[in-house]
Amino acid sequence: MTRFLWPLAIFLALVGFLAVGLNLNPREVPSPLIDKPAPQFSLPVLHKPDMTLSRDDLMGQVWLLNVWASWCVSCRQEHPLLVELAKAGIVPIYGLNYKDDRNAGLKWLNEHGDPYTASIMDADGRIGIEYGVYGVPETFVIDKQGVIRHKHIGPITPQALQEKLLPMVRELNAS
Repeated sequence: MTRFLWPLAIFLALVGFLAVGLNLNPREVPSPLIDKPAPQFSLPVLHKPDMTLSRDDLMGQVWLLNVWASWCVSCRQEHPLLVELAKAGIVPIYGLNYKDDRNAGLKWLNEHGDPYTASIMDADGRIGIEYGVYGVPETFVIDKQGVIRHKHIGPITPQALQEKLLPMVRELNAS
């Protein structure tokens, strides 16, 4: 009888782990980069490929790094919100054009509006990998010292902007 109880117990434990895992929100996966220096980069600017922008160029200000691509369907969902945020001038938004063609990225911004102070090209995805990007869009809040303070996975919603991102930006700017 006990030889049947062990497989049953193991099966029930596995079902329990599966049930717990299915109830987790993948947007709440913590990044190991939180409270660590943002990875260094020096990449060409999308609109001016002969010019480069590096992480060190952005030191001394709180900024958002928004990872986007012209082929990204979810990016269309958050893009109008980013355009409005840019118009408000609350925080500079820098784009990381991820695994995209330069001309496609330029066309996309021309059609949908350009909320970015500058957008840099990560054609091979190497910098995205260093930032732990596993899906587009993703947005990082980076403080004045170049430390990642928050990672938002997926499209930014009005609720996430008002309840998490903007209060964090205000707090970081005040310190």
